[in-house]
Amino acid sequence: MLVGLSVGKRGSRPWIVSDELWSLIEPLLPEPGPKLVAGRPRVPDRQALYGILFVLHTGIQWEYLPRELGFGSGMTCWRRLAAWNEANVWDRLHLVLLAKPRAAKQLDWSRAGKRFLPCPGRPTGPKSGPSPVDRARPGSKHHLLIDGQDTPLAVSLTGGNRGDVTHLTPLLAKIPPIQGLAGHPRRRHDVPLGDRGYDHDKYRRLVWAQGIKPVIARRGIPHGSGLGAQRSVVERTIASFHGFRHLRIRWERRDDIHEAFSSASPPASSPTATSNTLVRTS
Repeated sequence: MLVGLSVGKRGSRPWIVSDELWSLIEPLLPEPGPKLVAGRPRVPDRQALYGILFVLHTGIQWEYLPRELGFGSGMTCWRRLAAWNEANVWDRLHLVLLAKPRAAKQLDWSRAGKRFLPCPGRPTGPKSGPSPVDRARPGSKHHLLIDGQDTPLAVSLTGGNRGDVTHLTPLLAKIPPIQGLAGHPRRRHDVPLGDRGYDHDKYRRLVWAQGIKPVIARRGIPHGSGLGAQRSVVERTIASFHGFRHLRIRWERRDDIHEAFSSASPPASSPTATSNTLVRTS
């Protein structure tokens, strides 16, 4: 995710990338190959990125991307997104941006929050399955992990029929090694919070085996840890994530393209928020 810097202002043109953010993205982009045939000049990478973010924000179909915006055709932006995802641009950018709040000691490793987001799907494809909350229609789930300061650390995609608790340890393992301070990179929280949807002793043991203390509510027993008071933070993060219309519904048959959109989505909230977070199921 584009963590730590905003993409433009949340106003009339939120897909416009600031010069500061572009200076971090540009060195990570792969060099274009030589033109094999004569034709129109290549659409600049920055303009193509605007087109990708325009589709992400508005939810418009690729083929209807207006050419008069100057972002190139929808197919050009789609190919550029696929190429950048294959070159691992988003993951490398995520590491660059996460190093900034860690260097400023703004990452809160004391608590971790995990949340899944149902994502109805129109086409079937990899990482899609019958959704239990949408009359078994094809759908997916976004699994989002944030730190105690509301900073997104990891996101992944599974089928809509996958149990949430089964993806707890894979998502914890997906936290990248974050640098920014002297010593070894860090990628482990102290305490992941969870509601009763994650109540399973097998997964508690798996989390304990990683040297992490899980705080997960048990069914039928009052939790007593104040998780309800911390729910608004993770709900705000979820609302921000699905504020991008192309992420609310999975239109892409290819899972790697949809995951590329998830990785490229910038957060609406600041990574320097001060509230704790919550692992929650719907």
